[in-house]
Amino acid sequence: MTENDKHNWQEKLTPEQFNICWNKGTEAPFTGKYTDCKTAGIYHCVCCGAALFDSETKYNSGSGWPSFWNVLNDESVTTLMDKSHGMYRVEVLCKNCHAHLGHVFRDGPQPTGLRYCINSAALDLKEK
Repeated sequence: MTENDKHNWQEKLTPEQFNICWNKGTEAPFTGKYTDCKTAGIYHCVCCGAALFDSETKYNSGSGWPSFWNVLNDESVTTLMDKSHGMYRVEVLCKNCHAHLGHVFRDGPQPTGLRYCINSAALDLKEK
């Protein structure tokens, strides 16, 4: 990311959103506005507006972050190996703008067995 890109994102986002999306931060568990949200809709990237997750795949994982068992479609997200903090995790990024969203784990419900653990601050819910 160039200094100009960084400045543009800092102007568009709140400090928390910028830290999560571009510094790969995280919000404290059970504090995000979508953690317990049950509103029907599509969750979009707070940065570029790309559609990422459908509320129909959202579930209460007990983790403290919004959790989804699937992405909206194959064009929604991309993943990278994350070796930070002395752990091996799979980072989830918006496929369109590459903003950090959260991580995906293999302890979710069927039919996928996946748990996309996503920061509320990286999301924007558009109600159905």
